[in-house]
Amino acid sequence: MGYSFKTSFAENEAFRGYEESFGKAESDFPPVKTVISEWASNGLFTLVGQGKQTNSKCGQFAGFTGCMHTELHNHVGLDGVNYAGLVYVHLNFHSCDKPSCPVCFKRGWAVRQAGHVKQRLDEASKRHGLVEHIIAPVPPSDFGLSYEVIHAKVLKALKARGIIGGCLIFHGFRYANFKESERRNVPFGWYWSPHFHCLGFIEKGYTRCRHCKLVEDSSYGKPCEAICKGCSGFEAATREQFKKDGYLAKVLGERITVRGTAYYQLNHACVKVGVERFHVATWFGVCSYRKLKVTYEKEKLLCPICQRECVALRYCGCQHIETEKYSWDFKPNLFLPMNEGHGDVWVEANEGDFG
Repeated sequence: MGYSFKTSFAENEAFRGYEESFGKAESDFPPVKTVISEWASNGLFTLVGQGKQTNSKCGQFAGFTGCMHTELHNHVGLDGVNYAGLVYVHLNFHSCDKPSCPVCFKRGWAVRQAGHVKQRLDEASKRHGLVEHIIAPVPPSDFGLSYEVIHAKVLKALKARGIIGGCLIFHGFRYANFKESERRNVPFGWYWSPHFHCLGFIEKGYTRCRHCKLVEDSSYGKPCEAICKGCSGFEAATREQFKKDGYLAKVLGERITVRGTAYYQLNHACVKVGVERFHVATWFGVCSYRKLKVTYEKEKLLCPICQRECVALRYCGCQHIETEKYSWDFKPNLFLPMNEGHGDVWVEANEGDFG
């Protein structure tokens, strides 16, 4: 069934301006490490990683993991290096896995959480197809509402547009550089602008709209009526629903990796101040805990050269290996010689051994 479009010029411009405001590419965001705490908090919410370290072991070196199958590493990589005779070594660190921890949020919590998001969506994909990345911003008129209310309103808006389930990641702030700050009349840095990133499933898919020439050309001034009139695709549905609820759901390009997208979005998500177990990522619809049962498995680290499963290693050589994460010489993944002239210097570690 098609959708009729009898929108006014003002409605068209409102939709287009609203869409433009929240259509930024992911790469436009700066690294979270540049955030100054005062910018990223409104008293109720704050960016992940802005809390206090509560465990003295957070970020401490926890040993080596790697692959000693050097006989299988006689390959030249894309960097032009032949890895024959070299051991793949990955450095491990302790993590409390708390989103608020300034030490563990990025290389601990976000990695683990992104892995869970991937596993759950992979299972749901078997029945519901391609995972889409959808931005669901909150209209400025609702900025003052509580998190619970805007979460419920966003869910209702997504379902009305045929989004049947997925993962919601809450972002309370957006970032504006000097140029954007002047153009959009917003504060420089991080400012309050609640929105959700959804990794989920569209009931009828988005392929029809993704490959539609009219939708591709819509940024060149074509009015809404000329883009989707008489169509039953997602873009037609979201424009029709926008007239009713004032909410927008913008689908971004196809994902290269679901895990990579989830990891990036988690890196500048928000937590509620004073709530110890605040759920940054929530599930709804066909991906809810009630409708989808998933047993999470610990992801295995594989050697990037031979794809063998990595094991715990102990180093017995004399070469200095930088284990301080904030050093200029630090590298989390290394290829090091198996033999330093006086025999093998890498051995498989026993359970409980410290790297």
